[in-house]
Amino acid sequence: MTTSEIQVDNGVNVEALLGVRSALAETPEIAQFQWRSTVSWVKGTHSRSAVESFYGFGDDQQHHTTFSYDVDHPLQFAAQDNGITPVEYVLVALGGCLTAGVAAVAQQRSIQLRSVRATLTAEMDLHGILGADPDVRNGFSGVNVSYQIDADATAEEIRALIAQSQKRSAVYDMLTNPTRVTVDVS
Repeated sequence: MTTSEIQVDNGVNVEALLGVRSALAETPEIAQFQWRSTVSWVKGTHSRSAVESFYGFGDDQQHHTTFSYDVDHPLQFAAQDNGITPVEYVLVALGGCLTAGVAAVAQQRSIQLRSVRATLTAEMDLHGILGADPDVRNGFSGVNVSYQIDADATAEEIRALIAQSQKRSAVYDMLTNPTRVTVDVS
């Protein structure tokens, strides 16, 4: 009896990721990264962010292109709605980070994905950010991530994919643990 191994392709090069992990053991200093973004004010509450480089693997790195993001507030906030709000970018980042993790973990566990969709919602009371009530926080009071996943896997295996994705997500960690932020003017 021959056993044929099922080929899984979720578009993640797990071997390369594991190679990086091995390289970190030999040269731990290459694990130190600095992510960068520049933000320029346009007008009103509209700004434009650019991401083109980062530091990692012991050297400055360039993305293949400069990525640009418009940030604004909606018309209902007396703004021009030239882009999504900063808090919506947080949801985009969380969903993107968790979903990338789902794909990577599925690839490593030989689980073929057919579709993955996350719906993220966040609750926020504007009394805080508008200064109307000093006892209300400015940020989210809660975030919910709901996945719909179609895969060659049991419900238990899919729950395990989500759990491992949360465990390894940088954005999930930043949202659920305090992060030191320093702001200065030069």
